[in-house]
Amino acid sequence: MSDLWRGSLVTRLRIISGLVLFTYALFHFLNIGLGLFSPVWMDAMQDTRQLVTRSIAGSILLYGAFAIHIILALVKLARRGTLRMPLWEAVQIGLGILIPVLLVAHLIHTRTAHQVYGVNDEMGYIMLLLYNTADGWKQTLLLLVVWTHGCTGLHFWLRGKAWWRRNLPTLAGLAALIPAFALTGFLVEGRRIKAEFADPAARDALIQHFNFPNRETFGELISLTEQLRWFFGAAMAVVALAYLVKYIRARRRSVTIGYGGGTRITAPRGLTLLEMSRLRGVPHASLCGGRGRCTTCRVVIEEGQEWLHPPSEAEARSLAAVGAESHTRLACQIKPIEPMTVLRVFQPDGHSKHRGHASQGEEKELALLFLDMRGFTARTTGQLPYDVVFLLNRFFDAIVPAINAQGGTVDKYLGDGFLAVFELPDAHSSAQAALRAIEGIAQALADFNATLASEGQNPVAIGIGAHLGDVVLGEIGAAGQAPRTLIGDTVNTASRLEGVTKEHKVQAFISFPLLRVAGHRVAEDHMHALTLRGLSTPLLAWPVIDARDLAVQLARFPRDKET
Repeated sequence: MSDLWRGSLVTRLRIISGLVLFTYALFHFLNIGLGLFSPVWMDAMQDTRQLVTRSIAGSILLYGAFAIHIILALVKLARRGTLRMPLWEAVQIGLGILIPVLLVAHLIHTRTAHQVYGVNDEMGYIMLLLYNTADGWKQTLLLLVVWTHGCTGLHFWLRGKAWWRRNLPTLAGLAALIPAFALTGFLVEGRRIKAEFADPAARDALIQHFNFPNRETFGELISLTEQLRWFFGAAMAVVALAYLVKYIRARRRSVTIGYGGGTRITAPRGLTLLEMSRLRGVPHASLCGGRGRCTTCRVVIEEGQEWLHPPSEAEARSLAAVGAESHTRLACQIKPIEPMTVLRVFQPDGHSKHRGHASQGEEKELALLFLDMRGFTARTTGQLPYDVVFLLNRFFDAIVPAINAQGGTVDKYLGDGFLAVFELPDAHSSAQAALRAIEGIAQALADFNATLASEGQNPVAIGIGAHLGDVVLGEIGAAGQAPRTLIGDTVNTASRLEGVTKEHKVQAFISFPLLRVAGHRVAEDHMHALTLRGLSTPLLAWPVIDARDLAVQLARFPRDKET
C-alpha cells in the first residue's frame, strides 16, 4: 500500500472525504471565476456541475463526504488528550470549525431554497443576494477559509512526495490564483447584475426568472439557518464537554514516563505518548501530525511494554514497513497506563524545527550509476592544481548534460568521478533513463576525447557501474549544512560494480535488476556473475565494452511483453 494511504480506516476516510470536498470546492470556485468572462459560460458550467452534484449519487457522495469529514474532525477533537499541537494543526482545526458556521447560510439560501421553495439558484441569484452586502463579505471569508483549509490539508498529505516538493512553487502560485480568479468573477458579474436589477424594467423579469424569495420566505430561510447554527453550536458544546470531562478525569490520575538520558515527566493517563510529550514540552518528532501514517514518532520501549495494548492493524503495518523490532511502537498510537521508559528513535534537538521534511528521509526504488575517470592520478601527477581542476571541469561539463537530459542529477562529486541518480516517478522510467544516459555519456566522451586529441592530449577512459534498488533519500548533515543525498546498499553495489570495470576491461557494468526493470531480458550467457564485497550471493551484471551504441546492443535481446 502507498504511504499516502497508510493509517487506520478512519484516517483513510478523512483523506478520501477531504479529497471529494476539495474537488467540489475547486470546480465551484472556477465556476464563479467564469463571471469575469461571461454569465452564459458561468451558468453553463453550473448546470454541468449540478448534473453531478444534484444527482442522487452525487448528493450522497458530496454530503456524505461533508458529514464524514466534520464528524471525524469533531470526534478526534473530543478525544484529544491535550490541546497542545503544532501551529499548522491548530490553524487547520480552527479553519475547519469556522467552515460550517459560514457555510450553513449558503446551503440554506441556495439548495434548500431551490428544493423547498422552487428558487432558481443560478449564479445570478447568488450574486444578487451577496454583492455589496455584509453577507457577501462573510461568503468571501468562507471562500478563503475553505481554500486555505483544503490546500493546507493537501500539502501536509503530499509533502513527503518528491514530485510535490519539486513543483511546490508552481502549485503555490496556482493555489493563490484560484481564489483571486473566483473573487474577480464574483465582483464583475455581481456589479453587472446588480446594475441590471436597479433598472425597474428589468427587476420584475429577474424576480420572476429566479422566483426570488419574498419577505416571508426569506424569514423562513433565515430561521432555518439560525436553527442549524445552534445545532452545530450544540455539537461543539458536546465536544468541549467531552474534552473537559476527559481532562478532569485524567488530572486525577497520572503516569510517569522516562525518556532515557535522565528526562522524566508525569502526565495524565488517557493521553497518547506523543500528546504527553507535547503537553510537557518534550521534543518529539511527528511528521504526519500524529495520525499514524509515518513512523517518525516511533520509540523503543525499554521498560513497561507489558502494560501496553497490542498494535492496531494500521500501526503494525507502518512498523512492518520500516522493519521495526517487536519492542518498537508509535508514540501517537500508544496510551501508557503504567510507568514506562522509552527511547525516541528520532530525537529532535534545538535545530529540528528549522529542518524540512527531507531531513526525515524517504525510501524509493531508483536507478543510479557511479562513474570514475580511469588513471586520473597518473595523468595529473606533476601538473599544477589549476590545470587539474580545469581538466576535471571540462570533463564534467562534457558528460553531465547527458545525465541531466534524461532527468538524472549528480548527487555528489567524488574527485574524478560522481554518483548520479535518476529520480523519476517509477522504477521502470528510472531504469530506462539510466540506460539512455549511459549511452549519452559514452557518446559525449567520444566527442570529448576527439577534442583532447586535437590538442595533442591523451584520451580519457571511464568506468560506469549502474544498478537499481531501494535507496534512502534525505537531508544528511548538520542543521543548515545538510544537502539532500542518498544512502543504502544500492549505492554501495553501484560503486563496487564500477570498481570491477577496469579488471574486466569494459566501459560499464549494468546490473541484472536494472535491466529487468527496464524491460530488457539479456541472456544469462552474456552476463557475468560478480562476487562483490557486501553481497552474500553473486550479482549478475552485463558487461558493455563500448556503450556508444547501447540501444543497438540491447535491441538484440527480447523485451518483456509488459513493457
